[in-house]
Amino acid sequence: MPPARRTHCAQSGPARRAGATLAGAALALALFPVPAAAQAYPGYTVSRYVPLSGAASDISAARSAGCSEGEVGRSGPRVLFFGTQEAGGELRQPGTSAGSGTPRVPADRAVQAAAAWADGFEECASGSAEAVLALGVNNKSDGKVSGSRAGSAWADLVDRAAARVSGGRVSVAGAVDAEPEWSSASWARAWVDAYTSGSSTRLYAANSAGGCPQYGSSSTSCNNGWSLSDVHYVSAGASNRIRAVPQIYRTDGIQARQWAAVSAWGADHGGGPVRFAGSMSQRIACKQRGGCERTDNTAKAAWTQLREELNSHPDTRIGDLPYATDVRWP
Repeated sequence: MPPARRTHCAQSGPARRAGATLAGAALALALFPVPAAAQAYPGYTVSRYVPLSGAASDISAARSAGCSEGEVGRSGPRVLFFGTQEAGGELRQPGTSAGSGTPRVPADRAVQAAAAWADGFEECASGSAEAVLALGVNNKSDGKVSGSRAGSAWADLVDRAAARVSGGRVSVAGAVDAEPEWSSASWARAWVDAYTSGSSTRLYAANSAGGCPQYGSSSTSCNNGWSLSDVHYVSAGASNRIRAVPQIYRTDGIQARQWAAVSAWGADHGGGPVRFAGSMSQRIACKQRGGCERTDNTAKAAWTQLREELNSHPDTRIGDLPYATDVRWP
């Protein structure tokens, strides 16, 4: 009886090549995993410039604004921009200078407006929507008040508003619109230091990076004597409670690249990258008032520009960008 023929598992040429291909694909997946699906655009909340006048309409308008946002049913931060702090504890309307004849109101009026906004949101909110209401001022230093005194006063005001708006769907935070053109860097730094020392609330930095370089540049200079280190400090570096919602108004993407440079500076110099909560656009305000040549990004375009630019560099990568907000006049 002849010996049994030995069998073996050697494969034919095509089968062997197919097995090699599968093995190579498995190795590639292990080494270079497929990226997660792109984050879906979250939609936008509406932030507002709030020119208080002292009239009863201040409160009714704030309540109506809160109700409108509640009806949308979208969670996320909204910034109310109250303008400029002036000596004597007064507020000057947004978009004005020291010589403006527009009304000045006691800063406490902002607390009343915030409470009315929260009441309106609570009354009209749908689903499980919640809001962070960030009460903001700018860094214009023409109000004859020091940065440290202004920051301390705003911290106290936000804490009083937070105590008045407690529980429910709305929480209160602070906000600052710090732009290099409006003050010295030292004034803005002092404001942020005083605010973060005086309040434990979160501070939303709705800042610009005016004149700053774009990602990849060797320059660190911004407008009005500011530098990347200054913009980073008032947008992230001063406290881990700061969250940036930067202005991404331009349609050409330059502002997103500037913010990538700011974040990269922090990552490279020990301050850490910027903690971005979202993007800010001004599409609605531009439609209301005009004059926005190439600075009328939609909320979705602003969010997309910022997220894609940050995620294109290892030192600024963020993954998801939680929110987008678009600012309007009342």
